[in-house]
Amino acid sequence: MPNTKLAVRADETPWTAAETKEVRSELEGDLARLRVELDASARELQDLLRDGVDGAGNDQADVGSKGLERDAEMSLRANQSELLLQTEKALDRLEKGTYGQCEVCGEAIGKNRLMAFPRATLCMTCKQREERR
Repeated sequence: MPNTKLAVRADETPWTAAETKEVRSELEGDLARLRVELDASARELQDLLRDGVDGAGNDQADVGSKGLERDAEMSLRANQSELLLQTEKALDRLEKGTYGQCEVCGEAIGKNRLMAFPRATLCMTCKQREERR
């Protein structure tokens, strides 16, 4: 990691090497877990698609159930993919020394917020503004 200081709010202490290491370790662990989950999800989805939902020889309830299961698996996979991208992005920001800096206004996101959700890219003000849209 570069020798730059990570962004902190005025009422916070600077990031320590131990805190940075802890966040990096958590993100790297999440990255590994998400990759395994995505692989398993891809296999599950492939099995569901292979079995098909055309209804040949199945009653309507079976067809509906398979369709719902497929849709749920696709939604789960999409969520896992998004989380994986956010995790990779957070690790990249850590590497570049921009971790903790809001992507919209450039202000510090806040250590407590990042400790709770290490993938955060927006400060609370910008996040609230985004959610109101």
